[in-house]
Amino acid sequence: MTESFVLQRETHIAAPRASVFAFLTDPEKIVQWMGSEAVTEMHPDGMYLLKGVGSATARGAFREVVPVHRLAYSFGWEGNEEVPPGSGLIEIDLIERDGGTLLRMTHSGLPTEATRDSHSKGWAHYLDRLTKVAAGQDPGPDRGPSGTRNA
Repeated sequence: MTESFVLQRETHIAAPRASVFAFLTDPEKIVQWMGSEAVTEMHPDGMYLLKGVGSATARGAFREVVPVHRLAYSFGWEGNEEVPPGSGLIEIDLIERDGGTLLRMTHSGLPTEATRDSHSKGWAHYLDRLTKVAAGQDPGPDRGPSGTRNA
C-alpha cells in the first residue's frame, strides 16, 4: 500500500456553528472566502466543485453531511495527476467552544510530503479568511495563497 500524508488544522471562529456551516456549504458564501465559483450538492455522493482564483478547479463528492456538525468530502484537482479529483478526503467537524466554533479539519490522502506542505499553506490561508468572514469581517479580495501551485 502506498503511504499517504495527512494534514490537520484547528481554528476557533467567533461565530455560531450554523453560520460556519453555511460558509462551508452555501456556494454564495464559499466564494466570499475561497475561490471564484462553487457548486455544492449537499447529500452523500453530491458534487463538490470549487474554481480557484487561478486556473485550478477542485472537484470531489460529499460523503457525509451532518448539518452544523460535520462534513466529509473527497477532494482533488482537475488535470493534476498527483492529486486527481476524489483522491483525498477532507473531514471537518464543528464543535461549540468558548462562545463560538472550533473547526477541526483533517485532509488525508495526500501522496507526498511536498503536496501536504503545499496544501498546508493553502489551508492556512483559507482558514484565516474563513475565520474572518464568518465572524463578520471583510477578508479582502482573494488572491490565493502564496507559494502554492493550485492557487
